[in-house]
Amino acid sequence: MTEKEILQDSKTREEIKAEKKNKKKNSAEEKPGKWVRIRLLPIWLRILLFVALLAGSLVGGAMVGYGVIGDGKPMDVLEKATWQHIVDIVMREN
Repeated sequence: MTEKEILQDSKTREEIKAEKKNKKKNSAEEKPGKWVRIRLLPIWLRILLFVALLAGSLVGGAMVGYGVIGDGKPMDVLEKATWQHIVDIVMREN
């Protein structure tokens, strides 16, 4: 292309800005409103699930610690006598 053809095809800055504004307006009209998030689990169920998993991990960790690391049976962790014995050892005065 020659310079004359380029100059004839070129647009002014104002024309380019006007085209960009029109494109923005058209694209804004085509887009739907805000994106709405639909939660699969309600917040109260998430909290309940978190508490249940926390309790399960505490019991599981105590069973592993008492049964594997210690020399006891893992199911003994669930007995009240075991915890009473642990409390007595911790609270014992020298």
